[in-house]
Amino acid sequence: METRAGDPGAFANFDLSRVDSPSFVVDAAKLRDNLRVLADIGERSGAKVLSALKAFSMWSTAPIVGEYLDGVCTSGLWEARLASEFYDGEIATYCAAYKEEDMDEILRLSDHVIFNSPAQIERFWPFIELARARGEDFDIGLRINPLHAEGEVPKYDPSAPHSRLGFPIDQLTEEHVGMIDGIHFHNLCEQDFEPLRRTWDKVFDFLEPYFGQLKWINIGGGHHVTRADYQREELVQFLADMADDTQAEIYIEPGEAVALDAGILVGTVLDVGWNGMPVAVVDISATCHMPDVIEAPYRPALLGERQEGEGAGEAVRLGGPSCLAGDVIGDYVLPAGPEVGQRFAFLDQAHYSMVKTTTFNGVPLPSIWLWDSETDSLECIRKFDYEDFRNRLS
Repeated sequence: METRAGDPGAFANFDLSRVDSPSFVVDAAKLRDNLRVLADIGERSGAKVLSALKAFSMWSTAPIVGEYLDGVCTSGLWEARLASEFYDGEIATYCAAYKEEDMDEILRLSDHVIFNSPAQIERFWPFIELARARGEDFDIGLRINPLHAEGEVPKYDPSAPHSRLGFPIDQLTEEHVGMIDGIHFHNLCEQDFEPLRRTWDKVFDFLEPYFGQLKWINIGGGHHVTRADYQREELVQFLADMADDTQAEIYIEPGEAVALDAGILVGTVLDVGWNGMPVAVVDISATCHMPDVIEAPYRPALLGERQEGEGAGEAVRLGGPSCLAGDVIGDYVLPAGPEVGQRFAFLDQAHYSMVKTTTFNGVPLPSIWLWDSETDSLECIRKFDYEDFRNRLS
């Protein structure tokens, strides 16, 4: 299983006992660092940069995001409501399929409403006309499928064969383009610049006949812009050239890049045993707190992890407290131990992990803390209790 790299940054000096367990801790200073990089890309290229709430929707940090970016992109009605309540700037909403009862509110809340197919646009055209007659101002977009796979894991690749995401670009016609203001495409996942260039090379020929007709083009997310080795200068030039070529405003929707390496998930060893190797039960659950560990799958990096051998001790298998046999995080050489009561933390857990948590099996949700490594201020944003579990049931 691939170990996803994580940069401990200032967390290398954070005392894990300052928070309860389990808990997410987000570093506001690192978040600002990431946002400054993204804002710089936007300023130098002329593109607008939106934060993808599907990846990181810790709305207590919305004022920080609003200082740097042009707005947010949302994935349906509830995220659009969250955006309108807490976030500044534009709201671009895309959903694979909208419900009729949600349409009026989505059109009211959003600046861009992006549909997954021309058939949906036609179906909801009466809603669009009525909303505009009421004086509501929004653009209509269409998500296209580039039919160009760049994803490393097929089930995470929007351009995998028979994908439901986006209208196949080879079916796009002048009639379709006549219904819309902009085009959206997204087929990357935690990748650098070259996959984007290759995707645009494929898309370019199909869209070229419509250059000058499109108000904007949104190239989606999956761009790891804030990673140290990302080719940022190439991206800036690419975005500027894209605007010149297409005569359209360009949007980019980073998600994980906003909160990359900005958060940890703190846990505690609850029990240690032996079953052919050391086995520890911890209060972090892969299935409840880090589901991508099972779904992707991947092995999250551990803060202060040591290499097996050379006096570092033996690897221990860490698993969660749920009854799911597959609730296994991975094998690690802990910084010390393993011993009951020992604290530890997984790196780079602010994006996606926090938004995907569940209370399966009655496993408690991690609390959420905001730390600022520049000032050392620490605030508990939210703690969850039994009522949060109970109220999700019936």
